[in-house]
Amino acid sequence: MPTHHRTIAASSIKPSPDLYDELDPSPRLLMGPGPVDLYPRVLRAMSVPIQGQFDPQFTGYMNQTMALYRHVFRTENQWTFLIDGSARAGIEASLVSLLAPGDKLLVLMFGRFGHLLAEIGRRVGAEVIELETAWGTVFDPARVEAAVKQHRPKVVATCQGDTSTTMLQPLAEIGPICRRHDALLYVDCTASLAGNAFETDAWQIDIASAGLQKCLSGPPGSAPITLNERAATAINHRKHVEAGIKTPDIVEGNGPIIRSNYFDLAMLMDYWGPKRLNHHTEAASMLYAARECARVVLEEGIDAGVARHVAASAALRAGLEAMGLELYGDAKHRMANVTGVVIPKAIKDSERVRAQMLNDFGIEIGTSFGPLAGKIWRIGTMGHVARKTNVLRCIASLEAVLRRNGYAAPAGAAVDAAYAAYGTT
Repeated sequence: MPTHHRTIAASSIKPSPDLYDELDPSPRLLMGPGPVDLYPRVLRAMSVPIQGQFDPQFTGYMNQTMALYRHVFRTENQWTFLIDGSARAGIEASLVSLLAPGDKLLVLMFGRFGHLLAEIGRRVGAEVIELETAWGTVFDPARVEAAVKQHRPKVVATCQGDTSTTMLQPLAEIGPICRRHDALLYVDCTASLAGNAFETDAWQIDIASAGLQKCLSGPPGSAPITLNERAATAINHRKHVEAGIKTPDIVEGNGPIIRSNYFDLAMLMDYWGPKRLNHHTEAASMLYAARECARVVLEEGIDAGVARHVAASAALRAGLEAMGLELYGDAKHRMANVTGVVIPKAIKDSERVRAQMLNDFGIEIGTSFGPLAGKIWRIGTMGHVARKTNVLRCIASLEAVLRRNGYAAPAGAAVDAAYAAYGTT
């Protein structure tokens, strides 16, 4: 019978001239909502030789990484480890492992990433209840408690900081609310961990996950996670180990199977724990990066690092306001590491401003999503970027670009205001 396949001769495939060029990306100062510039030590850590995942030295590095992130999350949770994947992998692992089809999930939505939590909840078959507040605001604990009492969810899920709105949800009262009503609290702290205060144990957070690419100043691709015994018990109730790696000493649960193999936290606990279940091949270079991120953060000190983020944002905001720009959102609940600035009416093409910042000054700033698309720019001062030199460079460059695009920014006022915020003249 005739075939409909057409064979292409290898000689006819002509690669573009630059296909075999060595990587040589243009230097950028990443001051958007993430990712951001890496700590130099993290880059160096990623270049060391990899080892087999069960090499005793490598499992030692895994154990060290767990110990380091207990300090970063401020927890004594045994189960503190990494999910191989970007920050979203940590979110999905948490929700798919906690929620069986039909379980109730209450999501606190104050920006784009609350919608993501609800989306993942629906995909795993949960009954999702969405509690919304206006973008640019956060939730009052009394409203959260009323919703928990009304709906009796198995899990309450929220972001701590949502970069789409630059708002930071207070959490100290949310954990106790969940405990009073026998709900598990999941927190996505991707955008906030290490740049804002985060107290896993003190705030009674049952499970939290993050990513490296924000205040930890690492590459996207690894998601630190921590879960307490309340969460671990609920997850292990659903524990089912795949036949090819199950050992006689493993005791399975009798609950419904977790609907993801890769993101199955019950198996991942056995992979990171003494059993060393052969679940997947650990991303060695990403583990090295995550380990070094934690070392840098802890050597500076969590409180000192948060103070540095607060100082950088205060100087940036002082400079923006000195240019006559309006800051976005509830001033009492802004993140310490991302600032929203309302695009002035004099600017007719906000993307042209971003393009000129990138192409002329090598600085990336962000736009936003949904109802804020084209309404605000988002400027990040995170991790290695949260430094005086970068703040001054950013606001001086933005002033120049705004003036070229029809906005009359007072010459030099922004830099002077930032200097003053840093306590220098």
